[in-house]
Amino acid sequence: MDIKEKIENGKVYLGIEFGSTRIKAVLIDDTFAPVAGGGHQWENRLENGLWTYSPDDIHNGLRNAYKELKADVKEKYGVTLTNIGAIGISGMMHGYMAFDESGKLLVPFRTWRNTVTGQAADELTKLFGFNIPQRWSIAHLYQAILNNEPHIPQISYITTLAGYIHLLLTGDNSVGVGEASGIFPINGGAYDSVMAEKFDKLMAEKGLSIRISQVLPKVKKAGGGGAFLTEEGARFIDPDGDLKAGIPFCPPEGDAGTGMTATNAVLPRTGNVSAGTSIFSMLVLEENLKGVYPEIDVVTTPDGSPVAMVHCNNCCSELDAWVKLFGEFASLSGNPMEIGDIYTLLYKNAMTGAPDGGGVTAYNYLSGEPVAGVEQGRPMYFRTPGEGFTLANFFRAEIMSAFAALKIGNDILFEKEKVTAEQFMGHGGLFKVEGVAQQILADALDASVAVMKTAGEGGAWGMALLAAYMQENKGMKLPEWLEKEVFGSMEKTVLSPDSKGREGFGKFMERYKAGLKAQQF
Repeated sequence: MDIKEKIENGKVYLGIEFGSTRIKAVLIDDTFAPVAGGGHQWENRLENGLWTYSPDDIHNGLRNAYKELKADVKEKYGVTLTNIGAIGISGMMHGYMAFDESGKLLVPFRTWRNTVTGQAADELTKLFGFNIPQRWSIAHLYQAILNNEPHIPQISYITTLAGYIHLLLTGDNSVGVGEASGIFPINGGAYDSVMAEKFDKLMAEKGLSIRISQVLPKVKKAGGGGAFLTEEGARFIDPDGDLKAGIPFCPPEGDAGTGMTATNAVLPRTGNVSAGTSIFSMLVLEENLKGVYPEIDVVTTPDGSPVAMVHCNNCCSELDAWVKLFGEFASLSGNPMEIGDIYTLLYKNAMTGAPDGGGVTAYNYLSGEPVAGVEQGRPMYFRTPGEGFTLANFFRAEIMSAFAALKIGNDILFEKEKVTAEQFMGHGGLFKVEGVAQQILADALDASVAVMKTAGEGGAWGMALLAAYMQENKGMKLPEWLEKEVFGSMEKTVLSPDSKGREGFGKFMERYKAGLKAQQF
């Protein structure tokens, strides 16, 4: 059966992911390869001190991404997209969308980017004995309660962006367990009942009748069904009227869950590191953490296993700035270079530098870095006197700085919790130059790091895989299905820690930690 016939027979699966700057739609076939795609650029806006996207932003973005996908199918295969095997919706995790009984949005969508819930996050962390970051939906709800916001008595339910789109298209108020784990703590694949009881008691003490189990969306694990595209949903996403109602929807997931799926990092002791403007690691745990750490979020895989997440605000932006600076120099010299060639030249040369950066220490903080205890950072570097100030050492230090805060958070897992990691999957722009950032990350985390030879389509592809899993799992659990059916034949490179590189990164971190006081101004 060729791709055209697969599309005509509904043997394709659609993932749509709402990212911070782009809504992306990816259609895959039953070999799980992308066959068509569409997208829509968008930007959040700061209104009344809060970062948000309007309902029109959300609705138009969804329609435009689907419209572009549909046009891509028509152009490539000469057929109109009418039937899909299953669809899945993903979005930025956390945030706050509150609705009344009629489904009216009570206040503008508050995204994960808002950091206005400090009091609520602190109080809930103490109440639960479990780290509640400011981004989490429950922190947003409780902060609104602490602020005595007038919409609180009208709340019928709250959800996330992915949960809202899923509900809009299917009428089913549920989310995947990975997405749910950024709303409220999860235990055993469901909201933690002990913590829910504590929250309900807190509400009663404040004279509120809110019962958290009635306010939050239902929780489903990967493969869970029961949601279908309604007639209204079909007309909403495809105003042309071509898309058929009744298409199954898998549980909506967050970008962390789709990232784990897209990198085959769902088994215990496996993880992934996503490196772009920001950087975060996800490490699947064998058991729950014993301690509570503000540097570590505990979320879950799409099938409910606990995951330790270390999220850092800064990664590639400072590196990018230095690369562009050298690009300017090349142009001034009369020898302009393609930007990709400059990255390759500088990164490859960095590997000829000293393993510790030759006494050069760099900080890539364009914004604050909570994991390192820095509220308001500044990019900077310092060096020890001597012969170590070379281009190779400077760029090696800059690349190491991209991973330094991440190492601080992961060292808590390795040293205090005695967690072990077999392998991390690296993905994102930092890993494009083969063998450079991959090796330095392996040295930093003292674990092997794999990078796929053929880059996937990111979170939207991961969401499409979860849609396909619901229909084609063959009775396998998600980790087994991903390994056997999707990733078994994909080519990847694996690099192990180098003893000199590991020792050098340790020396770099000693200087890095000692110099953090210079960021406190």
